[in-house]
Amino acid sequence: MTQTITVIRGDGIGPEIMDATLHVLDTMNLGLSYEFADAGLVALEKHGELLPAATMDSIRKNRIALKSPLTTPVGEGFSSINVELRKRFDLYANVRPAKSFPNTKSRFPSGVDLITVRENTEGAYIGEGQSLSEDGETAMLTQKITRRGSERIVRYAFDLARRTGRKKVTVVHKANILKSTSGLFLKTAREVAQQYPDIQCNEMIVDNTCMQLVMRPEQFDIIVTTNLFGDIISDLCAGLVGGLGLAPGANIGTDAAIFEAVHGSAPDIAGKGIANPCALLLGAAQMLDHLGQPEKATALREAIIATLEAKDSLTPDLGGEGNTMSFAKAIASRIAA
Repeated sequence: MTQTITVIRGDGIGPEIMDATLHVLDTMNLGLSYEFADAGLVALEKHGELLPAATMDSIRKNRIALKSPLTTPVGEGFSSINVELRKRFDLYANVRPAKSFPNTKSRFPSGVDLITVRENTEGAYIGEGQSLSEDGETAMLTQKITRRGSERIVRYAFDLARRTGRKKVTVVHKANILKSTSGLFLKTAREVAQQYPDIQCNEMIVDNTCMQLVMRPEQFDIIVTTNLFGDIISDLCAGLVGGLGLAPGANIGTDAAIFEAVHGSAPDIAGKGIANPCALLLGAAQMLDHLGQPEKATALREAIIATLEAKDSLTPDLGGEGNTMSFAKAIASRIAA
């Protein structure tokens, strides 16, 4: 059975890493077909808007999208195309794994294997209620947390733990100071945790979490937290294992899901053929898990690891002399084998 997915090639290095990723996927006999759609600067040039209606219709119809990095021009349209996509499709769960990989320039070449589950639609990060006084001396921002939003993200984290065989969920908060917003999140999380007696649950204040991640990241399994804290923590976790070039992300909602590389469009190296495609390939692996093909997802991840171990055609950021497509071909050859 064929599954059609929306493919957004993106800006900067986006088309290069997407072509590399699709090359690998095409060797795997996945039954995927692609519907290409534009967003970002490419869409602005072609259609005069950053998120054309045709692109939104494609995601709505196919319910699955694989997306390269997008550039949001300053002063044009939305403050962030990614945030806008999350709002429009209610992609409430941002899922960011961080795992140690061999032969990478990282603080922890082994021992890290955790997932940050970040609430994606509420809190300070979405920028509601922003205002600046007439004299320019005072800026205001509304931070809104709801019981519904808190419950569904915490439940998603516990369900993910059960589904993937993980044993512990850490609820990260700042309820000692932000007693209303973070307090509601923590109270709701405690209520949800009681419904999952098979999963260990602990609570940790966000600043301590950051310190503990740097000192002993192996103590974490799944972290669940609110939007802004999750954004910071997930990037910190990426830094532990080698940077955003190895950081995939999934944005999950009830009616749609978008899988991506979380790094930027890197216009300074666009067109040079040296961009590392691993983040988008790992995002594609998340997509395969979501599509009910976990064996294929595992095969893809194992091929990436084997290629890193062999130092075969690695891109310059990983210490190699290969290019984007040669790296992808080396990964694909290990899946085919």
